[in-house]
Amino acid sequence: MRHRRKGRVLGRSPAHRKALFANMVSAIFLTERDTTELDANAPKVPGRIVTTLEKAKEIRPLVEKCITIARKGLAAEAGAAEFATQAERGSDEWKAWRKSDQWKKWADARSPGITARRRVYSMIRDKEAVSILFAKVAPRFADRPGGYTRIMRLAKPRLGDNGTRAILEFVGQNDRVTKKATKPAFETAPAS
Repeated sequence: MRHRRKGRVLGRSPAHRKALFANMVSAIFLTERDTTELDANAPKVPGRIVTTLEKAKEIRPLVEKCITIARKGLAAEAGAAEFATQAERGSDEWKAWRKSDQWKKWADARSPGITARRRVYSMIRDKEAVSILFAKVAPRFADRPGGYTRIMRLAKPRLGDNGTRAILEFVGQNDRVTKKATKPAFETAPAS
């Protein structure tokens, strides 16, 4: 019996499943990296991966959690900027700042941001994906309280095993814009 056992097994051992999830979460962040037209691995649409519906449903909470952690980390890094110095590393001005109270305040204010990066890295195990998440993806969703991704089921099943395919993508980038119907304004007859 599977009483109180959450999640899908997906026909894999726990270690294999954890590695699969980490790879797929990092893959959606890596689609956002800068690529040239000559790159053979360039994604067709940034911020989108195609997978099976079951895998997409399992990966979505992990992607959302990573973005939420990154948003909180970016807020901490922004707060540390007021205590930072513009002096070049190794200069006399930088050495004086390093021994001052400002440095201690800067280090204390910056530590939640570093912790956030480390937490995300422990989940997805890819440094490039973490840097893309903090540089591009998290600032895009700074004002959004949640719901950063969507799952869209594809009509054509996967060839070979007829598995249901789905798209997991970031919200806000490939949105369809629909105009809301408005009531027609009729001319009113002048009152006489």
